[in-house]
Amino acid sequence: MRMDDPKADLHRYLQTARDAMLWKLEGLSEYDLRRPMTPTGTNLLGLVKHLIGCEIGYFGATFGRPFGRELPWLSETEPNADMWARPDESSAEIVALYRQACAHADATIDALALDAVGHIPAWDGGTEVTLHRILVHMTAETHRHAGHADIVRELVDGAAGLRRDHGNLPDAGEQWWADYRDRLERVARESLP
Repeated sequence: MRMDDPKADLHRYLQTARDAMLWKLEGLSEYDLRRPMTPTGTNLLGLVKHLIGCEIGYFGATFGRPFGRELPWLSETEPNADMWARPDESSAEIVALYRQACAHADATIDALALDAVGHIPAWDGGTEVTLHRILVHMTAETHRHAGHADIVRELVDGAAGLRRDHGNLPDAGEQWWADYRDRLERVARESLP
């Protein structure tokens, strides 16, 4: 890989976020993938389902490169229809569809120059955008949701970290983490008026 290729750099950062999203799903039951872990219902499988629509929309329709398959949740009027999986939507199906959406997006990224112009009607009444802007936007969007997934996964079973091969957390045992959390709780309580 060339070190002076901005498109390749952006694409690599997007792929890192995609990989993190999928890693956060590994080894969990259907129930744990779907469990609403926040008051707003955030769940792991819903985050991936949401990103399917983002990949298809931003890298497909925006640049006149349709995905070729209608996704019913993208046309539903129910708020947040893309943020959870119905019982008839398996995690394997959603993960496979995410991989297909990413492959479709990758084909757009490979085919177009960074200054290629696309159109997003929903943005400010019809905004013209470049592939560069969409790559930046989707990298930020995917990393944002990978951060959500990191926290949700930790709440589900305690698994945490940046990547499978690099946790980016102190290499400490359970007792150290328990003591650390207790210390933070004490500090928080000491800050009360």
